[in-house]
Amino acid sequence: MALYRTYRPLSFADVVGQDAIVTTLEQAVEQNKLSHAYLFAGSRGTGKTSVARILAKHIMTHGITDETLRRQIIKGIEEGSIVDLLEIDAASNRGIDDVRDLIEKIQFSPVVAAAKVYIIDEAHMITKDAFNALLKTLEEPPAYAHFILATTELNKIPATIQSRCQCFPFRPIEEEDITRRLQYIADQEHIVVDREALRLVARHVEGGLRDAISLLDQMRSLAKITVQDVEQRIGSTGQEYIEAVAVAIRHNDAPALLSAVRELEEAGTPLDIFLRSLLALVRAELHRSIEQKKPIEDSIRALDILLEAIRNMRLSPVPGLVVESALLTLCAPAAKGRSDILPVTATEKVEKKAKEELPSSAAAGRQEKEESPLSTAEIEAPEATRENITAAWEQILEGTVPASVRMSLKNGELQRVEGATVTVGFTSAFHRDKVAATEASRTIEQVMHKIFRRSLRLECVLEKDQNKPDAKENVVNLADAAAEIF
Repeated sequence: MALYRTYRPLSFADVVGQDAIVTTLEQAVEQNKLSHAYLFAGSRGTGKTSVARILAKHIMTHGITDETLRRQIIKGIEEGSIVDLLEIDAASNRGIDDVRDLIEKIQFSPVVAAAKVYIIDEAHMITKDAFNALLKTLEEPPAYAHFILATTELNKIPATIQSRCQCFPFRPIEEEDITRRLQYIADQEHIVVDREALRLVARHVEGGLRDAISLLDQMRSLAKITVQDVEQRIGSTGQEYIEAVAVAIRHNDAPALLSAVRELEEAGTPLDIFLRSLLALVRAELHRSIEQKKPIEDSIRALDILLEAIRNMRLSPVPGLVVESALLTLCAPAAKGRSDILPVTATEKVEKKAKEELPSSAAAGRQEKEESPLSTAEIEAPEATRENITAAWEQILEGTVPASVRMSLKNGELQRVEGATVTVGFTSAFHRDKVAATEASRTIEQVMHKIFRRSLRLECVLEKDQNKPDAKENVVNLADAAAEIF
């Protein structure tokens, strides 16, 4: 039997990583305050179905004092052979006819147990008509009937269904909890495994304990499971490339970035996992900057670029191209000051090693270059006039993210510059609203601030009403928005 079935939780005490949910349900059982309908939502492998079966045991044995009968009911639930527990796969039984059949059968009283329990897995697959047919029964079922719905996509469950259920969000299980559970299973099955290998498995499954146990089951025949064994099956996480990429971004070394992506692809490293590792690094630096009250604009921009890349990879026929584009965008001119988007500690090690390997003359040349005074262009910013902003418009467009906002900004035309207010006119309300959104306008204003070294306010108007008094309603002030957020 597969390990995940052998070690499926059989009681609330066995459930891993869902303490809040378990505590609430245990109290409800003890106080006899059980609901007629529950909705368990969360990612795969987090224990939804297992907790549903455990809860079903308590519901179906409530009030039964005969210990022999109780044991028979519990055994029937664990083996899936008891007629009063119906587990329905909504992916296969999603139509209105299936739901009508269920409603007809619910009228019959339980045969053996104290109650009938319906566990509907993948409930989001049920059709709209079927949900509507289920509404009345779900709201007022017979006293002996209980529903437990489980789903991985809560957003697809109609609000009318959610309102009739007690909803419990199942969180991704912590890596340390998964590691401890895997170690327990390994000890019970006499599997020799390195602790670091278990940690790598726990990190890879992203909170899904069932996937972690399945991966351990896949490798249990090995004499000893090592980190290398795990990497061969899940692919490298690309952690060894993180520092090199950080240095390349810091020094605007585009060839080095392309080389790193090529090596990642050749090594078979999942690029989405690599991007998530890089994202975690930037996030940590963002938190550090906030604590130290340092500027965070570049870190926020880097997070936006990486998040967009992770989303785009799902649809791209060439994932490597998405990664290359994201990393090169981090090196774009608009990212001036980008050395702050990654921790210095992530780059110091590689830089130190590179300096040690350089000939003394080359090292001296690099040091002279690094210590050279800032250029006049970096010290003296151009005046924020209409002519200068027009000349820098392409640079402003290049620094605008995401791409959808950049496209909308391209549809705009610089109208005028009055003091610190830059007015852009649009012929389309759609493009006007896209650019005027708080996050979008904040990004554009940050780009202009880096070019002109002063705070500028973006005003977005429709060309047909730009001269009307209410056109000012479309102004978005970056300074005010940033003050509200931070």
